[in-house]
Amino acid sequence: MIDLHTHTTASDGTFTPEELVAAAQMLELEALAITDHETFAGFEAAEPQAREINLDLLRGIELNTYARVPGNNARRNLHLLAYFPFGAPFKPFTAWLDSQRASRRERNQKLIASLQRMGVPITLEEVERIGRSVTGRPHMARVLIEKGIARDHEDAFRRFLGEESPGYVERQTVTTEEAIEAVCMGGGIPVVAHPVRLSLAGRVEEREMLKRLKRSGLVGLEVIHSDQPPDLQQYYMALAQSLELVPTGGSDFHGALKPRVQLGRGVDSNVRVPKEFLDRLRSLAG
Repeated sequence: MIDLHTHTTASDGTFTPEELVAAAQMLELEALAITDHETFAGFEAAEPQAREINLDLLRGIELNTYARVPGNNARRNLHLLAYFPFGAPFKPFTAWLDSQRASRRERNQKLIASLQRMGVPITLEEVERIGRSVTGRPHMARVLIEKGIARDHEDAFRRFLGEESPGYVERQTVTTEEAIEAVCMGGGIPVVAHPVRLSLAGRVEEREMLKRLKRSGLVGLEVIHSDQPPDLQQYYMALAQSLELVPTGGSDFHGALKPRVQLGRGVDSNVRVPKEFLDRLRSLAG
């Protein structure tokens, strides 16, 4: 088995890159992809150790985007995975990625200012000490919990950081089409992550959105994911086949941040990703 969707302390996971590789070795995973948000730092830190133990480690990344719903033009947040099976991305992508990280930091500054206006004692500097290369709302939640302002991660998002909270500041993300173009220019393979989270009203809308994204260069669909039970996995597999999209899968492992999600296994062992998924990705990239 393999896992093509994991996170480390380089973004919002709680396992260091080295700890993640060690955990993959204990589980005897055949391959592992590190897909931190907007950074390759976790992959780069893990690569020497993975090489030593002959773990097949894949360079990946997860990007925040938004897509329009066919018909009513409503906006949906969509996470895009990108895989680079044969080395580092080309410079056009790394330059584009720098701009996305700058956008993230700008939103962080505005969100911290919003929380401070609410009387919440938090600074960007203390959050960035936790977030390291990529800082986001999960790191802010950790600070709020450590200071006793929030009980837990759920409470922090409900009262301070979530989209329905009074202090929320929306990030200026790019369209999914723009992100797909950037990934393709960088030599990567773009894949829609956990499609169940799109929360579309009907399957016709879902199919039409994916068809439109495929015309923009979309290559794959994450059919196996911890949030998708077996019946949905079967549905997404059939959808991927009908649209000629490459199926992928992974646990979306974050460590203690998502304690129910186990590396390589998902929730209650609902994730079992075959090695042939990775083989097909590599054949396309080749």
